[in-house]
Amino acid sequence: MNHYAVRTPEQLPALIKGFRKQAGLTQGQLAERLGITQQTLSALERNADRVSVDRLLQLLGILGVEMVLQPRGHPSGPADGTVGDAGW
Repeated sequence: MNHYAVRTPEQLPALIKGFRKQAGLTQGQLAERLGITQQTLSALERNADRVSVDRLLQLLGILGVEMVLQPRGHPSGPADGTVGDAGW
C-alpha cells in the first residue's frame, strides 16, 4: 500500500487523476457517481486545490481512498482508525 504525503494544494490534481485511473474509471463515470457533469469533474481535477473538503472526501470515498492526518515523521497511524490521545 502506497502512502502519499500532500503538503501543498498543487499536489492534489495529479493524485486525484491517478487514483481515478487506478480505479479504472473515466471522468464521465466518476462524475456520474458524484452527481456532477464530466466538465465539472474535469475542472475539479485541474483545480483540485479549490475543491471543498466535503466534495474531496466524497470523491476519495468513491475512489476507495482515505485521508489520514498525522504528525510529520510518524511512520503510520492507528490501523483501526481510532484517534489517539493528542491532548485535546
